[in-house]
Amino acid sequence: MTAPVARHKTAMSRAALSRPVSTALRDEIFDQSKSVFDYGCGRGDDIRHLSSLGYAVDGWDPTHRPRAERRQADVVNLGYVVNVIERPDERAATLRKAWALARDVLIVSSRLTWEERTLEGRALADGLLTSKGTFQKLYEQSELSSWIETTLGTQPHAAAPGIFYVFRDPAAAQQFLANRVYTYRPRAQIDPHALYESNRELLEPLFGFMRDHARPPRAGELTDESVAAIKEAVGSVGRGQQLIRKITEDSYWEQVAIQRRAELLIYVALSRFTRRPRFSQLGRTLAADIRTHFGDYKAACLHADRLLLACGDPAIVLVNARSSKVGKQTPSALYVHRDALGQLPPVMQVYEGCARVLSGTVEHANLIKLSVTEPQVSYLTYPRFDRDAHPTLASAVTVNLRRLTVDWRDYSRSLNPPLLHRKEEFLGKDDHRRTIYSKLTASEIKAGLYRFPERIGNLEGWQAALRAASCQVRGHRLVKRSDEQ
Repeated sequence: MTAPVARHKTAMSRAALSRPVSTALRDEIFDQSKSVFDYGCGRGDDIRHLSSLGYAVDGWDPTHRPRAERRQADVVNLGYVVNVIERPDERAATLRKAWALARDVLIVSSRLTWEERTLEGRALADGLLTSKGTFQKLYEQSELSSWIETTLGTQPHAAAPGIFYVFRDPAAAQQFLANRVYTYRPRAQIDPHALYESNRELLEPLFGFMRDHARPPRAGELTDESVAAIKEAVGSVGRGQQLIRKITEDSYWEQVAIQRRAELLIYVALSRFTRRPRFSQLGRTLAADIRTHFGDYKAACLHADRLLLACGDPAIVLVNARSSKVGKQTPSALYVHRDALGQLPPVMQVYEGCARVLSGTVEHANLIKLSVTEPQVSYLTYPRFDRDAHPTLASAVTVNLRRLTVDWRDYSRSLNPPLLHRKEEFLGKDDHRRTIYSKLTASEIKAGLYRFPERIGNLEGWQAALRAASCQVRGHRLVKRSDEQ
């Protein structure tokens, strides 16, 4: 007789918030005004941590909190629950029960197939019975998305690998997707002005709105407190706008408008993957932005579809990658730091966005590799990018847009991981780090360290090149080894 599955053994003890909850906080899915319910809360660590941060939170678990009431909340977290249920019918019923409790958003997470390499066990039903007696149903990212949608009849949105959000309100879903488009704003040169300087802090909400949306706010788009403070300081919101325009160059606002238009275009293009919403399903602010910058929604959709069509043409992708003013070019790809994504040509931003629709945001990934030889985007994590002159690769998440797969590779335990050179090439054109990184690169070229680039792409090869040149790197400076003595 087969021993029963030990579901209770999957409950982990955590010293910090779980990945799904911390991801939702990062994405501003909820704040302290929202109630949270943890469905299948295990030992209750998320409840304890959120409560200590001032959130209204409760939870239920069949083993550790069986007597707790399963109650409705604004946000319900179903964190790594569905993957430990061995019966598909019960798994689907659990998802439906959690969704029934969510007034605003349901967070669903599961382990993915790439984790199978870390598990030992044997096949059971549609998953794996581990050596510990627990069950794991490991999903492909696209499989998990499809299962959630089929079970609930509502389309989920990828937040991160293995994590999805299901929204009740279509406008909230679209605002989440619009907010996720990477933004870039040029630096504003502010002319001295006594009235502005004395009220800079009060005017910041107005300045920030104008900068983010490239238009003045409409009634209700600033908080009542901000409006009252601006009126007391300068007389009215309109006068505040005039003051802000007076202390900045017209060319700055022209650049801001270009960037906001590009952001909206990218958002609308990517909305094709999530059943493009009707205009009436957009939030008021997002709808106003589209009307301001495109005239009407139909025009925005027409421009966006042309952009999306171009993104599917390998020749156009190659041309746009090669014309990019930011990023490091290689024969097979364009590499760019995440801070510079908004400075890529729009076609390349949509290309990257197509991958993020499938994978969600890959936490901690700071470099993006945009392949020009196949439809593939990789999110690379270099934990010490800022601190080390030549940081090593810790992990890579690769999204293949043809096969619709998301895979992960771990380099953190490798004795000879890939490492970076010429860090300045990955950054945006006005990034303050470029100067110090460029100086290091120039000194390394002068020392002959880049004569054989095929030999220095990994840690051991780079260390050998340094030894051969009797050099070492201190901070972001190249010095001769004899300088130690």
